Amino acid sequence: MTHFVPPISPVPEGSHRPLWSVMIPAFNCANYLRRTLESVLAQDPGPEQMQIEVVDDCSFSDDPEAVVREIGKGRVQFYRKSRNEGVVANFNTCLQRSRGELIHILHGDDCVLPGFYREIHSLSLDHPNLAFFATRHFTINESDVISEVSQRVPSLETGGTDAKAFHYFTATQFCSTVIRRSFFEAHGGFMPELVHTADGEMWTRAIALQGGIVSTQVLSCYRNFEANDTGRLMRSAENIRDLERLHAVLAKRFEDFSLEKGRLRSANLARSQAEFFQRRGEAEAAEANFAMWRELATPKARRRESRKRITRRLHRFLKSVFR
Repeated sequence: MTHFVPPISPVPEGSHRPLWSVMIPAFNCANYLRRTLESVLAQDPGPEQMQIEVVDDCSFSDDPEAVVREIGKGRVQFYRKSRNEGVVANFNTCLQRSRGELIHILHGDDCVLPGFYREIHSLSLDHPNLAFFATRHFTINESDVISEVSQRVPSLETGGTDAKAFHYFTATQFCSTVIRRSFFEAHGGFMPELVHTADGEMWTRAIALQGGIVSTQVLSCYRNFEANDTGRLMRSAENIRDLERLHAVLAKRFEDFSLEKGRLRSANLARSQAEFFQRRGEAEAAEANFAMWRELATPKARRRESRKRITRRLHRFLKSVFR
């Protein structure tokens, strides 16, 4: 199977080339966009050095342009697409509209912490041949409460081309990752066939082809909540199917990638999501994820689960009889 990678055209000759392009894809997230913009503007080195642009994928439930006018005060550009094309197409629109040397795609509900751009700039100067630069990040909810911090990536803390740390785990998020525009021009944009995992594919591609480095500092925030894309895809288990599509790409690209290990990862995630929704009493979402688990789990695991279910039913029956 051929995996399509859309080309990214060079910046037109004669265009102003700032160091940074902070491209903010947005869709129905104006409520969080204010915080996103404030976090960037607090570190703004000025228009000569940084392009800041919100790229709206035809939002219908709120008004991101009004937020850009209020917070950006003329400093932040706003571009509204003529029709909704989906999250990955919007990432590629961001890339094509960018003019800077270093591209930061910052989702409209995420944010950066003080020192992020200074740290990435320093890494880019120290490692001029690398394409991928990242920091660690916090995961926060809709109320800015921190739930976890991303792990360190020891194999890339001094730079390198070893992408193994990203084979079975997405160690960095968009909010914490910057890639040179020259890499996108040479190797293309995000794969349209991937939705939830387009970042994982891109990170492994950039690191393997041109190298990357991950700082130990925690300098950005990834927002995860039910209403965002991740939450919606979890309910239908579509994020698991997308993960399997990513594994197929990685298996073709890397000889040391194990499809069996990838499938186990997907099965475990499906089971975890199913149990999460079951605890919340959301039967439809739970069953969608259990069905995905049954599709991916080994025969031994399915037999073990079947025995557990029989035991639980028997326990409930006996409890009702001897109540």
